Amino acid sequence: MNMSYLMLVAATLVIGLGAQWYVNSQLKKYTHVSIGNGLTGAECARRMLAYYGIHDVQVYRGGPGQDFFDPRSNSVTLSPEAYDGRTITATATACHEVGHACQYAQDYAPMKIRGAIVPAVNLASNAWIFLLMLGIIMVSNNLILAAIVMYAVVVLFQLVTLPVEFNASRRAMVYMGEIGLAQQEQAGAWNVLRACALTYVAAALTSILQLLWLLGQRQD
Repeated sequence: MNMSYLMLVAATLVIGLGAQWYVNSQLKKYTHVSIGNGLTGAECARRMLAYYGIHDVQVYRGGPGQDFFDPRSNSVTLSPEAYDGRTITATATACHEVGHACQYAQDYAPMKIRGAIVPAVNLASNAWIFLLMLGIIMVSNNLILAAIVMYAVVVLFQLVTLPVEFNASRRAMVYMGEIGLAQQEQAGAWNVLRACALTYVAAALTSILQLLWLLGQRQD
């Protein structure tokens, strides 16, 4: 294992752990701060959907850590903490996921692009490492190049994900401002959403570093 790879591993660990620590600290902080309007995350999500005239999206209670919008079923799933919570974290999470539902309803281009490349990403994310190892064992530059191309598809997906996530958070903040949420609560919600966005930035950054390392190894 060469020094460059050890440096890559160290950098990705620092980025990943640092981002996760910051996210957890913000989520924990605002999970204990009640929202002034007294609404649960589920109630807030349904009101935001109605506010924007979206009536065909269901809001479901999921398991721990399950906060997502599913375009296949056109539904929003919220974790128990977000679904039942009456906190800033619950409100921010619910509004963010509804932001994705709004993107889908309005044919937001980056979301459509991300959805279109999902099948290729699912294949590439599982296959690239096997091709790389096979290429190294067989000393095949063609297999190694194929592995790098597949990994580049994964990196592209993560880059396309960034504007999708940022835009969903922006929509959430716009809605919270329009309904007159207190400035202090809006600031708290922004801290939560910014922290969560950092995880996507960290994932994209580490993937780019990995791709650059792979390219460097091939050139060597």
